[in-house]
Amino acid sequence: MNQPPVLLLHGLARTRISLAGLDRSLRAAEHRTWARTYPSRRQGVAELAEQVATWIEQDLGEGPFDAVTHSLGGVLVRHMAERVPLRRVVMLAPPNAGSDLARSLERFGPFSWLYGPAGRDVARGEGWPAALRAEVAVIAGTRAPSLGNPVSWLSRGIGVFHAERPSDGTVAVDETHLPGMTDFATVHASHTWIMNHPEVRAMVLRFLAEGRLQAGAPA
Repeated sequence: MNQPPVLLLHGLARTRISLAGLDRSLRAAEHRTWARTYPSRRQGVAELAEQVATWIEQDLGEGPFDAVTHSLGGVLVRHMAERVPLRRVVMLAPPNAGSDLARSLERFGPFSWLYGPAGRDVARGEGWPAALRAEVAVIAGTRAPSLGNPVSWLSRGIGVFHAERPSDGTVAVDETHLPGMTDFATVHASHTWIMNHPEVRAMVLRFLAEGRLQAGAPA
């Protein structure tokens, strides 16, 4: 199958291992994949994007590429777009509008220690490229709180999210939207483990193959 390699970009304070299950699903569907752990807690968004773009150029050449991202990985893809040509992108729970939760927690000392410069960038959400010259699908989670996402209990306790504003416990659904996105869907999944939800994996494979998340939807 003549398909572009799929870039897998993990989220803040995670590693490439967090996307290992999704990686296996993509490989089983005969996609070539690329994934590396980037130092998400030690650099800001712009610096991380430059580093990851350099790795991709060194490892894979010029592209084009597809990409599947989790959380902060979606923000990095937006910053890399001028260097890394993209065809189709699926963003899982991306804080495309920044994060109200990060803004609420930024004043607490442990936040900077845990999430570093990139966490502060997400709290501000300013000056990011507005859109991508690629087909982009966004999948947002709506399960909050959940036992597998300790931050979701904190966000509920301090009142960042509420019943009228659905979220995955970390990112609100309305914060995931990206101007010009091709497709959008929600699933009952938490922020931490959205990539392992079977419906999400099926939608990822469909969008990369057909340019749509749902079977029967207009391509």
